[in-house]
Amino acid sequence: MNIQVTVKSPSRRRSSLMNQTIALAGEPATLQELLTMLVQSSVHAFIERQNTGSILPYLTEQEVQQSAETGKVGFGHVEDTRKPDEQKAIDAALLAFQDGLYRVFLRDEELTELNAPLSLQENDTLVLIRLTMLAGRLW
Repeated sequence: MNIQVTVKSPSRRRSSLMNQTIALAGEPATLQELLTMLVQSSVHAFIERQNTGSILPYLTEQEVQQSAETGKVGFGHVEDTRKPDEQKAIDAALLAFQDGLYRVFLRDEELTELNAPLSLQENDTLVLIRLTMLAGRLW
């Protein structure tokens, strides 16, 4: 099942931090299963980037343009050779959701319960809004 995932942050001037199509391994029945599948997909993509390298890295004009829209242009090379712990990443993502560090929207409706039934369809748009912690001083 393919879904379109957009990650946004209200603190950024740009409209989105990431916008990509992700292929899920199955059809999630709850938000918790969906977040678990998204984390697993991200961990596998990270490991894939670790394992593949280019002798002569280069970027196409289109890749530079897409990267510039998100605010970071780079070759995507991963320096860290340690393998990520998938279960720790899943636990961190679920805890961050429970702590209110990001919100999840499916078809313009906010998903608030991890265990509520979820009806996800092919090519649905999922929006994750990363909330910003405010820190500062009195003026």
